[in-house]
Amino acid sequence: MNNASCTTNCLAPFVKILDEEFGIVKGTMTTTHSYTGDQRLLDASHRDLRRARAAALNIVPTSTGAAKAVSLVLPKLKGKLNGIALRVPTPNVSVVDLVINVEKKGVTAEEVNAAFRKAAEGPLKGVLDVCDVPLVSVDFRCTDVSSTIDSSLIMVMGDDMVKVVAWYDNEWGYSQRVVDLAHLVANKWPGVAAAKGGGDPLEEFYETNPADEECKVFE
Repeated sequence: MNNASCTTNCLAPFVKILDEEFGIVKGTMTTTHSYTGDQRLLDASHRDLRRARAAALNIVPTSTGAAKAVSLVLPKLKGKLNGIALRVPTPNVSVVDLVINVEKKGVTAEEVNAAFRKAAEGPLKGVLDVCDVPLVSVDFRCTDVSSTIDSSLIMVMGDDMVKVVAWYDNEWGYSQRVVDLAHLVANKWPGVAAAKGGGDPLEEFYETNPADEECKVFE
């Protein structure tokens, strides 16, 4: 059982829509990712010589398996996507930049945005969202969805090259999908009653203790 990574959870929903609506030929992605515990705070030893450098002082190019991992849930895309990560000195929230060639000719940015809005209001509601406001990374802290499309940054070059930028809280947002997985397993486990609510592990606590200091943190 595997819930993949935060970046894969961001990438997969909107890649699925792009492939279904326009057909993906090939593409590359870059995740500008907040630094993580696998990096060094000061220059020190690490098997990855770049991750060995001080995380809070550098932009650190490194590998990511997110693009390839997408093919595990979307087998049709095997061998069509690849990418890298740029670890940056921010504590949380990351952003994926995807550039693809599509089969459909003459596609427009408006069509791409419309496809995302339709999915966000329908089958991918709660997982995918679309943002029309010019925000920055800190504004996406504690967002429950796995992927928030930045509509103003969608570009189309020529008639078949599409660029999509999507934000994600690589800590909180990913945790919501882990909770979803736990609920899914619990609901299918023999002899276990269906879990209450939509996946928030603190939902019942919030309802019964609204004045608690822990609840106020998330207001």
